[in-house]
Amino acid sequence: MLDIALRSVHKQQVVCHTECSISAMTQLGEAIARYHKLLENEPFRNSGWTTQLRDQMGARRLIINGRPVSPVLRPHFLSRRQYTNLARLAETLGSAIERIRTMALSTPALLHRMELLPAEKMLASVDPGYPYPAVASLFDTQVNNGSVYFTDCRTDLPTGIVFGEVLSDLYFDTPVVKEFRKKYKLEKVSASKPLISAMLKAYKEFGGGKHPNIAIIEFKQPFQTEDTQEFLLLVELFRKHGYNAEIVSADQLEYRNGVLKRGDYNIDLVYRGVRAKEFLLRFDLNHPLVRAYRERKVCVVNSFRSELTRKMALFDLLTDDTITASFPQAEKKAIRESIPWTRLVTSSKTSYKDETVDLPEFILQNRERLVLRPNELSSEQQSFAGAYTDESSWERAVKLALRQPYVVQERLESHPIPFPVDFYGDIVMRDLNVDVHPHEFLGKVHGVSSRISSADASRFSTISGYAPTYILESK
Repeated sequence: MLDIALRSVHKQQVVCHTECSISAMTQLGEAIARYHKLLENEPFRNSGWTTQLRDQMGARRLIINGRPVSPVLRPHFLSRRQYTNLARLAETLGSAIERIRTMALSTPALLHRMELLPAEKMLASVDPGYPYPAVASLFDTQVNNGSVYFTDCRTDLPTGIVFGEVLSDLYFDTPVVKEFRKKYKLEKVSASKPLISAMLKAYKEFGGGKHPNIAIIEFKQPFQTEDTQEFLLLVELFRKHGYNAEIVSADQLEYRNGVLKRGDYNIDLVYRGVRAKEFLLRFDLNHPLVRAYRERKVCVVNSFRSELTRKMALFDLLTDDTITASFPQAEKKAIRESIPWTRLVTSSKTSYKDETVDLPEFILQNRERLVLRPNELSSEQQSFAGAYTDESSWERAVKLALRQPYVVQERLESHPIPFPVDFYGDIVMRDLNVDVHPHEFLGKVHGVSSRISSADASRFSTISGYAPTYILESK
């Protein structure tokens, strides 16, 4: 019975439940087919417009180490219904996550299950000076027809906000998208202004003045990275809206006389571009940023409390019915339908589908339907997908997961989507996976970005990055 239940849990519902949703899915399919048809005909099948697009990316800081941030030549489209459903689910799950976070901070047993370092627990206990545990959040989701699955949540360093917005602007006026827009209405889903508004609201609640000096705190990298490039775009964005902004390396900070600074630049508001665990591997709790934060002399967005959601064990707590029993029905429904069953890997018994199982034995027996993931999302530890791992390697992975903080999670079936890719001047079709990232600010979703990657997990591929995202409707 248990095996049958596990086989059935991953069969995502591709049949839409209303005529409206069926129509929306048909519309998306027809729109994608039309876009691809345009690329087969002149003048769009020649590489002239793609060369121009790449030049524009270079001018907008969207080429990193010789690779464009977006390697695809078609935007990712969402129907109005998909976007609305995605936003509603993200906001509902965001509320549930805040409940879990509040419970964990006040319940040592729950906090222990999240496998935080002692210093991370200390930082999480500090009141950031404003009432929002997460000012800006990002959810990783898989959207397939009428279903949505959430694979993780990031509220310490939401990325893709500015990349997605700049890409949407660039693609909107390319020749092929202009032609496509003669039949379809495309709506941009930007998030940069809501980000700024949310940061300033948190700063006001913190007790700050009208025009803070903003610092994006990062680690100095020996080479160009996506994070650093997006930080440069964020600085441009803040300055465009009239705020002083600088990128500051964590090792450049000083804290004297109640002021956090880098040289002569006094810092009032920090956009935290460093993850707590990585920070604590390099610095101790006497670092200037930590002292200013603890003494409430600088406003940090997101606060160190948001680190709790970087732990995959969060999904362990969310999918544990004994913990969420008192949650509102809407939140329990969203968890049940959108989050894969997850457990922290320990030598213990646990529940699955109302049955009690020995967890290590269960993992070994259901290899092809499970994945093992490090508890720390920023960790360099390897993830293991049972479907692509032989039996002996899986046994070794389970032993590793019992020694180090890992979670086991139900594997979601991928649903690759065909995208045209610029392959050395030729337009070729590739099946790619798409993770859609709704961006949530102070509990409300404003905009999404789409991350694409190769659908072939068995071999290395350089095809990864972002696709511009639009809400699509017929005219």
